[in-house]
Amino acid sequence: MTTPNPNPTIRRLDVASPVPADIDIANSVEPLPIADIAAELGLKPEHFDLYGKYKAKVLLSVLDELKGQQDGYYVVVGGITPTPLGEGKSTTTVGLCQALGAFLDKKVVTCLRQPSQGPTFGIKGGAAGGGYSQVIPMDEFNLHLTGDIHAITAANNLLAAAIDTRIFHEASQSDKALFNRLCPANKEGKRRFADVMLRRLIKLGISKTDPAELTPDEVRRFARLDIDPESITWRRVMDVNDRFLRKITIGQGPDEKGMVRETGFDIAVASEIMAVLALTTSLSDMRERLGRMVIGNSKSGEPITADDLGVGGALTVLMKDAIHPTLMQTLEGTPVLVHAGPFANIAHGNSSIVADKIALKLVGKGGFVVTEAGFGSDIGTEKFMDIKCRYSGLVPQCAIVVATIRALKMHGGGPDVVAGKPLDHAYVSENVALVEAGCVNLAKHIANTKSYGVNVVVAINKFASDTEAEMDVVRNAALAAGAFDAVVCTHHAHGGKGAVELGLAVQRACESQSDSLKFLYPLESGIKEKIEAIANSYGASGVEYSEQAEKQIEMYTKQGFSNLPICMAKTQYSFSHVPSMKGAPSGFVLPIRDVRASIGAGFIYPLVGTMSTMPGLPTRPCFYEIDIDTATGKVMGLS
Repeated sequence: MTTPNPNPTIRRLDVASPVPADIDIANSVEPLPIADIAAELGLKPEHFDLYGKYKAKVLLSVLDELKGQQDGYYVVVGGITPTPLGEGKSTTTVGLCQALGAFLDKKVVTCLRQPSQGPTFGIKGGAAGGGYSQVIPMDEFNLHLTGDIHAITAANNLLAAAIDTRIFHEASQSDKALFNRLCPANKEGKRRFADVMLRRLIKLGISKTDPAELTPDEVRRFARLDIDPESITWRRVMDVNDRFLRKITIGQGPDEKGMVRETGFDIAVASEIMAVLALTTSLSDMRERLGRMVIGNSKSGEPITADDLGVGGALTVLMKDAIHPTLMQTLEGTPVLVHAGPFANIAHGNSSIVADKIALKLVGKGGFVVTEAGFGSDIGTEKFMDIKCRYSGLVPQCAIVVATIRALKMHGGGPDVVAGKPLDHAYVSENVALVEAGCVNLAKHIANTKSYGVNVVVAINKFASDTEAEMDVVRNAALAAGAFDAVVCTHHAHGGKGAVELGLAVQRACESQSDSLKFLYPLESGIKEKIEAIANSYGASGVEYSEQAEKQIEMYTKQGFSNLPICMAKTQYSFSHVPSMKGAPSGFVLPIRDVRASIGAGFIYPLVGTMSTMPGLPTRPCFYEIDIDTATGKVMGLS
């Protein structure tokens, strides 16, 4: 499968045509010991912990040693508005890095999100890239990896249990009895506050640290959270698609004394704890973010946090290993950091800040860190710039927009593209007119991305049926719209070799870019002003707020949260709120159904139209194809 290369961690791939199945390609390449990848990257043994032979956790302590090192170039990969099949952003990200590292002799690190098992077993499949541009071992990447999502699930559900348990115990006890159980006496009859309780005392403006000194009123204020069940926004999570858990009733057991309420499950990657992991900058920062997550309000309208419930420290303990990025490798032996996996349509859709910071120091001056932002640039790239870069302080030198002829034909008026159904003839035969018409979508994404002040390179992800005439149309349209360059790529079929021209274009774009970043809105603007700035970037002529949205905006403003960035939860299939509105729609009114907050993560998220935070399974999920070879232990059928 491979031929020798002087660089001990770089492989040359012997590609086959037609391209075999992703899992077959992945299984045909024996990964290098991850310790070899780490050593070539410059990591010392004390800076990583092995998780088997092919994965390692890179410890945050490496940042202390490398703090004087100059950062490398920072590149983000976004895309045009996708079809339900996806347009190959992950594949392009991996292929570009293989080109930079294996063919252009650049020090490079790929930074990717950890995929959810929901899509892996559902309809989309995995997210390790595809063809000859993949992260390996592909099965480990797409399944449990190093357990980060399981840690998030455990932490999320511990907090959920703490909420309902606190309501239960407050309902059946007097203030004094509740206080005495929260601060039990030791053998000498002396009571003490747990360290986390001191945070609540400070919040309440109580300076006393001896439980015996509290007045009856202070005892009541401290011990009784008085959570309003109707205000609770925290839901339980699990990492599979299960539509029947979207709305459930809890508390029906005889021992719960009739304390029944409606709630539901989200998919694990929609948990605020996932967003906290992605946006945190250190262990101490994560502790503070987890502690200030708001789960709902008291009956008097005060926000109730994880630290109010006494669980912030325990959540951090459950997440203490998850904060370290996981080191893996591509098919061609270039290093990959996999960390965090928030969805882009219902969260901010980017891998972690700490992974990017570590990578930028490891590659150093002249090296490249390439990270992917989920879905189209209207969602993933916007959140990368306005949320992730605000918190990280990092500035990208280049933004890539991945485009396919298939998606452009859809935006030009082509038939619907439906996952699981064969493509219409229009998508597998030349139709220059459809491509030309669809380039309005590409032009809009280029304009939006350029507005942040970065150079934009268009990567045309070539499929076998695409023609030269169609690709010429896209190249010309991209350049006319202001792209720095537009390059045809064949990395799916040829690995890094098929993305060398893209690598060269990205290098030129980075070298000619000044370190400046323009945000879409200032944080000092009100919640509505920030929402409307983003809506305008979509092409909306206005915003319409439901009564519930108005109420929430007023409440969050009153509670002091109006200075947070905005994370729009909307469909990925259109600039608008209507998935069927393709191309570059304009003049529509964007409806805001509700507004919620992830205070610990640090953003307000308006819900545009109807957005589900727990996907369902299709009639024929991906799991039909997934099995194991019991003789070899190899996974079969993952895509």
